[in-house]
Amino acid sequence: MDKKDLKIIFMGTPEFAVESLKALYEGGYNIVAVVTMPDKPAGRGHQLQFSAVKQYALSKNLPILQPEKLKDEQFITTLRSFQADLQIVVAFRMLPQVVWSMPRLGTFNLHASLLPQYRGAAPINWAIINGDKETGATTFFLKQEIDTGDMILQERIKIEDNENLGSVHDRLMVIGANLVIKTVDLILQNKVTTTPQPILPDEQMRPAPKIFKETCEIDFNKTQQQIHNFVRGLSPYPAAWAQLTIGGEKQIVKIYETQINQQPQDTNLPIGSVITDNKTFLKVQCQDGCIDILQLQLPGKKRMNTKDLLNGLQHK
Repeated sequence: MDKKDLKIIFMGTPEFAVESLKALYEGGYNIVAVVTMPDKPAGRGHQLQFSAVKQYALSKNLPILQPEKLKDEQFITTLRSFQADLQIVVAFRMLPQVVWSMPRLGTFNLHASLLPQYRGAAPINWAIINGDKETGATTFFLKQEIDTGDMILQERIKIEDNENLGSVHDRLMVIGANLVIKTVDLILQNKVTTTPQPILPDEQMRPAPKIFKETCEIDFNKTQQQIHNFVRGLSPYPAAWAQLTIGGEKQIVKIYETQINQQPQDTNLPIGSVITDNKTFLKVQCQDGCIDILQLQLPGKKRMNTKDLLNGLQHK
């Protein structure tokens, strides 16, 4: 079958999914429709904001579906009317069986982890937070239980020691798009072979649940390395945060970059104590020493390097 004869419906929402959609579109594959999340109010003006996938689909005049509920009869009828041969899911929602079982060639998903590890909504974040040295991307055919289907392709990458979510996300976004194209080509050539996901004991499985604001609070009772990994895994978005006393005022501070302080520390200081010369450095006492805060953001202010922020406070 020629790729122009293979009717594809693409499902995705954030920027991560756009790279795969772009690779399909620019590669000449036949995308008959795009499914993405409904527009939602955002910002101070509460203006409706389009998803990144919708913005790209609009720029290419691709048909767009934005169902509130994936089991809605009108949506199901419309979806069926496209008579897609294949559905591709990248960073979307959990699909009901009536949707994922619809195409004759099935529905496959791109997941940003080395399955079976990190099933869930935030696989890149949790791999970095847990201090993993590698991660990757996997394509697999959907079945009812989330992120459990038989694997098609998988590719690994190294996570560098000080690399953050942003850089790992961007690398996996490109690698994932290439895996999507390779997977579609295998399907076109009728050369797909699948592998069941390994079954690991529960105590060896690492989940990747959705991250909420309260998830992002730093616990300074943890070690330097744990805190450093936590900040890396949430930077640049949504960003780790803590209540710290800076400039004589206790306030919620977003923290984007840290460094493990290698100098001998006064371990008698209370956990969470802020140590600063008010000019060049700011560090916080944790379980086994101090963590240097290199980049942060005060409420209502822009993100800044610590030295620039402290100098600004001095000149108020």
